[in-house]
Amino acid sequence: MQLDPKKLSPMPGYVLVEPESKQTQTPGGIYLPDNSSEKPQAGTVLAVGADWSTEAGATIKSPVKVGDHVVYKKWGGNDVKINGVEYQFLKFEDILAVINK
Repeated sequence: MQLDPKKLSPMPGYVLVEPESKQTQTPGGIYLPDNSSEKPQAGTVLAVGADWSTEAGATIKSPVKVGDHVVYKKWGGNDVKINGVEYQFLKFEDILAVINK
């Protein structure tokens, strides 16, 4: 069975993000080897889970919507590889900012 990331529905409190592609060249024009590139910290939201309810009974609404470009914690989330492409499942709290166009 082949998964389609656009058909995935994250669990409550999570979003699915497609990270930006890794940089292979510095602004000065130096090409970087594959193993030296850092993990991206920005991407596009593909799917949003339902509101999350805390143990105290508070409801946390998603800070983002599908299509938003976001910046997230460097070590946040869980990597998932689908059809050779890595995606991130992030908790609402792992999202640091929305990139305004």
